[in-house]
Amino acid sequence: MKTKLALIAAAGLAAVTLAGCEKPIEAPYDTGVCWHVAAQKDGTMKFNVLAKNQPNVENCAASLEGMRIRFNRMGMNQQQLIGAYQGNFLFVQREGIFVGKTLTGGRYLALVRTGDGRLAVPGAMPQ
Repeated sequence: MKTKLALIAAAGLAAVTLAGCEKPIEAPYDTGVCWHVAAQKDGTMKFNVLAKNQPNVENCAASLEGMRIRFNRMGMNQQQLIGAYQGNFLFVQREGIFVGKTLTGGRYLALVRTGDGRLAVPGAMPQ
């Protein structure tokens, strides 16, 4: 009985150790390139160039928002998108645009939605 428990514990420890070795997905660092990130069926992520010569993360966020709006005009109900810009991931969500270094880690609010749905820098809109 103790042998079975020891084998199960060893297998669990091996699985956790191997999962810790998995390389995290990184956003491309190409200067000025805005990417759309699409999840694939096999669990990988595909990076598609959305726009080049983007001067900052706000312009990339605006390009992603424009893509979301065009998708919705074609009949898709696309409320969330993931993008990338110079090593950061951008998350287009109902509340606004969030930015994070990883897909699963912490995020900060970069742009908020105004009452009419446009994007603005947090604090720029009166309360």
